[in-house]
Amino acid sequence: MLFPWIKAFHIVFVVTWFAGLFYLPRLFVYHAMTDDALGSDRFKTMERKLFYGIMTPSAVLALALGLWLWLAYGFAGTWLHIKLLLVIILVVYHVYCGKVLLDFKRDRNRHGHVYYRWLNELPVLILIAVVVLVVLKKPL
Repeated sequence: MLFPWIKAFHIVFVVTWFAGLFYLPRLFVYHAMTDDALGSDRFKTMERKLFYGIMTPSAVLALALGLWLWLAYGFAGTWLHIKLLLVIILVVYHVYCGKVLLDFKRDRNRHGHVYYRWLNELPVLILIAVVVLVVLKKPL
């Protein structure tokens, strides 16, 4: 009876993680368009709190609970291998967002707002692919 709870909280933390993955690059868009120190400092605070206070803990919990479910249920198949590859890409994306956050923190941003608008699309594509894989249990 424990596994439905694990699955439920896994989904909650995946949703929370994705909310951050959608919103942080959007903050980068607005931050890249800001040219005053007060506005920049405000975005730095928002980005830091989102990344360290919400996104990273949610990612860790989503990954840990997902691993627990995988070990408990013993899922296998091509769909799972593709899903795991997408999760790895998502973790790399998360880490890259952390690097961008540090660049903004140090006032070393090298990209314009259009770059961050495009960067913002990657988690959307991954979310669609992962949901389809999990629901259908077969490759796209």
